[in-house]
Amino acid sequence: MAKKIANNVRLGLFVLSGLFILILLLYMIGKSQNMFGAKYTLKARFENVQGLVPGNNVRYGGIVAGTVKDVHIINDTTIEVVMLIKLAMKDFIRQDAVASIGTDGLMGNKLVNITPSGKPAPLAPNGGLISSKKPVDTDEMLRLLNSTNRDIAIIADNLKQTIERVNNSTSLWSVLEEPAISDNLKASLLNARRSTEQVSNTAADLQLLVRGVKEGRGSLGAILTDTTLSRNLNEAILKIESVGVHADSLSEQIGVLVTGIHQDVNQGKGVAHAVLKDSTMVHKLNNSLRNIEQGTAAFNENMEALKSNFLFRGYFRKVEKRKAGKSDKLAGKDTNQNLSNAN
Repeated sequence: MAKKIANNVRLGLFVLSGLFILILLLYMIGKSQNMFGAKYTLKARFENVQGLVPGNNVRYGGIVAGTVKDVHIINDTTIEVVMLIKLAMKDFIRQDAVASIGTDGLMGNKLVNITPSGKPAPLAPNGGLISSKKPVDTDEMLRLLNSTNRDIAIIADNLKQTIERVNNSTSLWSVLEEPAISDNLKASLLNARRSTEQVSNTAADLQLLVRGVKEGRGSLGAILTDTTLSRNLNEAILKIESVGVHADSLSEQIGVLVTGIHQDVNQGKGVAHAVLKDSTMVHKLNNSLRNIEQGTAAFNENMEALKSNFLFRGYFRKVEKRKAGKSDKLAGKDTNQNLSNAN
């Protein structure tokens, strides 16, 4: 009997111990899930929660701040996540904080990360809605990575084929091994270097020329910098313009004069018209000139006859002697002048 009582006591203690341990475990689990202690709620809305379920953790700045209470659909493009946040975090989470969905580690459970904006803003109230940002879609990233891997495989295969073709190309290697090509390449590089030096020297000379022009050296510099020369050039240009105006006026006057002469010749009654247009007047002038020539010839004959006449023969001899004397005097003067010059 006593032994049976002892066994019952042991059994009761064992059961009590098991219940205590179970209660302790439930308390610890509930504490980690924020089932115990003061709390308040915050909300965030997403287009895709990527498998987020109630009970997942909520972190603020990397610290566990609460758990996900509920996930429900509002419409075909919006899903609302209700979060249970520790009351101790109420003095830190503000309305401009941003919620995003991440993972606990590389392949862990989904969780909600709340990131502070770092700007002054009022604290988020109980039941308040905070903004969210589009989470990184792991499936889309894997699809993109798979597509990238395929493209890389294709590129690697094409590169492999190209390298094999280059290795198997005897003509290409013969060209590369030709010593004349390297010599020509060296010569081309040397010519390019010389051309570059010439261009550099030309640029330096041009810079010196421009500097000289700026400083007023040379004709161009004087034209560009000397105000007196510029003023003289302006005056010369004005005079040239004035001469051009006078030339235009003179040409107009000459044109009027030529027009008048042309009209007088063609239509007038003056001497020019009579000489150039009247054939009768021309015939008369020709006759007059012919008569003058004949009269002159007859006068010369008469003068010769007078020279032979005994009445006028002495006079003409005196005239000839006088002319001869003047000629001798002139000849003597020229001789004396030549002698003086020679001395």
